[in-house]
Order: sequence, then structure tokens, then C-alpha cells
Amino acid sequence: MSSAQKTAVVIGATGLVGTEIVRQLLSDDRYEMVKIFHRRSTNIDHPNLKEYIINFHEMRIWKHLITGDELYSALGTTLKTAGSKTAQFEVDFDFQLDIAKHAFENGIQKYALVSSLGATESTRNFYLNMKGKLDREVRKIGFKKLVILRPSLLTGGRKEKRIGEVLSEPVLKAITRIPGLKKYTPIKARDVAEAMINAMNSDAGKETYEGDEIFELIS
Repeated sequence: MSSAQKTAVVIGATGLVGTEIVRQLLSDDRYEMVKIFHRRSTNIDHPNLKEYIINFHEMRIWKHLITGDELYSALGTTLKTAGSKTAQFEVDFDFQLDIAKHAFENGIQKYALVSSLGATESTRNFYLNMKGKLDREVRKIGFKKLVILRPSLLTGGRKEKRIGEVLSEPVLKAITRIPGLKKYTPIKARDVAEAMINAMNSDAGKETYEGDEIFELIS
């Protein structure tokens, strides 16, 4: 096994994008190990996969295990699933930021984050404001390489159908034909995953990719 091979850590491994990140990393010869931390098993049987079943509220117990070369963060929930804005903020902001900080403290120097198109602290929209704050805070940590992807509507085999996404996908596909609105083009989860991995293995200095810019990272 080549000494150049790397260890990747994935947070949010059972989500729409996270599932694709894990699948692609496990088939990528550049990685000798993929470590995932989640509340429930993925039931994936692979010699290069190391799975940790954890409680996010007890991070102090397992934070020392967040070691490797690269951290991929695709953790997230919905307001409906979380039950409240406070609970959603804890998952989408607190857990992700704490994990990123522990990863850096443990020597991980490269970090990729799935954010959202329109993420900004200046909006009153709860979700986009939360995402914008997370983007701001992870920039302060000091990773040698930081990649933030802000995709438009994600498409793929989501286990939980979201009626808003089902209804908005054809609308977005139509309006993105209008000049200046291409950034709103829906993107497949597997393409976001590929873009993240390619960006992490690129020498490009670009940090944030908005909407349709993500397609530029797909080979």
C-alpha cells in the first residue's frame, strides 16, 4: 500500500451528499481509509471503511478519533426533522463547527464543507443565515486548504421526499435558461461529492464555489 495514500473523515455519511462522498472515496485509490462518524450504521462492508457509531452530544468522548488528512462535512437536517430552529442550528452549525475545530486540533489540514447557495449572515432567512455564519466561522479555524461548496437544489435518491424540492426542481430547470440565473441550476448529489473530492485534490487556491461554479470541478 502506497505511503501517499490518505485517510479521509466524513461527517454526515448517511445523507444525500454524504452517501456519495463515502462511495466515491472508497473507490478512489488515493485513499487507504475512510472514517465515518454517525448515529447509525451505514451497513457498508468495505475493508477501507472505519465506522464509528457515536452520540454527537458526547463529542468529548470520541473527538480524539477525528484524525486523518481530509475532513468532508455534509452533515445537516431539516426543520421538520429537527423539530425546532434551535435543534436544527445545533446539528447544522454547532456540531459541524465543533467537529471542524477538533479535526484541526488533531492535525487535519484540509476541510471541505457543503454549504448552500445564498448563504450569508446578512439575510433574515434562518437557514441561509445559519449557513453563512458557519462559512464565516470555519474560515477562522486556519485550515491549510478550505473548500466551501454552495450548491443550488440537490437532486438524487433522497430517502425522505421533500415536497418543496419536488415542486421547485422543474421550475429551477426552466428559469436557469434565463441569462444570469444559471447559478440556480439543480445539481446531482453525486456531482457535488465528486466536486468536493476533486477540489480537495487540486492545487487551485479558490475557496468558495457558488452554484454553477461547482460544475467546473467535475471531471
